[in-house]
Amino acid sequence: MSASSPSAFINVRGRSLEYRRIAAADDGPALVFLHEGLGSISQWRDFPERIVDETGLPAIVYARYGHGQSELLQQAHGVDFMHREALESLPELLRQLDIARPILIGHSDGASIALIYAGSGYPLRGLVAMAPHVFVEDISIEGIAAAKLAFETTDLPQKLARHHRDPVKTFYGWNDVWLAPAFRRWNIEGFLPAIRCPLLAIQGHEDEYGSMAQVEAIARQAGGPVEVLKLDQCGHSPQQDQPQIVAEAIVEFVKRCSGRGAAV
Repeated sequence: MSASSPSAFINVRGRSLEYRRIAAADDGPALVFLHEGLGSISQWRDFPERIVDETGLPAIVYARYGHGQSELLQQAHGVDFMHREALESLPELLRQLDIARPILIGHSDGASIALIYAGSGYPLRGLVAMAPHVFVEDISIEGIAAAKLAFETTDLPQKLARHHRDPVKTFYGWNDVWLAPAFRRWNIEGFLPAIRCPLLAIQGHEDEYGSMAQVEAIARQAGGPVEVLKLDQCGHSPQQDQPQIVAEAIVEFVKRCSGRGAAV
C-alpha cells in the first residue's frame, strides 16, 4: 500500500507551495497530479493514492499559488496564469524535487497546464488530461458564471473553506480571470503539435464547463499518440463521477508509459 506523507512546503519562485509525497513500492517514474481551477490537494480525495497503489509508482500532489494551504493570492491572476504555471512554476517545482520525465495527471485547468508544459519541450513519459481546456467555449463561460452565482448565493464558500486558507481569494482569483473579456481569446492549440509523449484525454458528455470539441482538438492536433476516453453520465470531474472506469484507464495507460505494460 502507498504511504502518503504529511503536507510539506517548498519555496517556488518566491512563494510557499504546499505539496505531498506519496511513496510506493517501486522507485519508478513519478506521477505528478495537477488540480483543477478551484482545486487543492485535499480535493483529490484518495484518487492519487489509488493510482499509486495500482501502478506501484510514487507521486507528488501539490497546490498551486493561491490554493489549498499554499501562499495566499496577493494580486489578481493575469489571463496568462496557466502559461506562467506551466513555463515557470512547474519546471522549478520539479527541478527542486529532483523529478525528471514524470507522468503528469491533470484535471481541468491542471490538464491545460500539463498540455502547455508538454508542448513546450519539457520531457515527459506520458500525460493524462481530464476535462482539459484548449480553447474557450460558450459553455465554459456559462459554467463559470453559474459558479459565481452559486458562490454568492449558496453555501459554496463554506464548502471551499474546508480545502483553502482563503476561499474568497481562491474563488475570485479563478473566476475573475475566466470571466474577463480578454480571456475569451485564450487558446493553447498552438502547443499541441509539439506534444510527442503518449497522451490520454478524458471527457464527460455532461461536462458543464466544456464539450467533446476539447478532446477532439487534442486528438486531431497532438504530435504524439493520443487515446480519447469519452464517458457517459460524467460531468467535469471524471475521477469522481466515473471513478472505476477512469482509474482503470489511467492505471493501464501509466503502466504502458512507465514500461510496466504493453508498449505504447
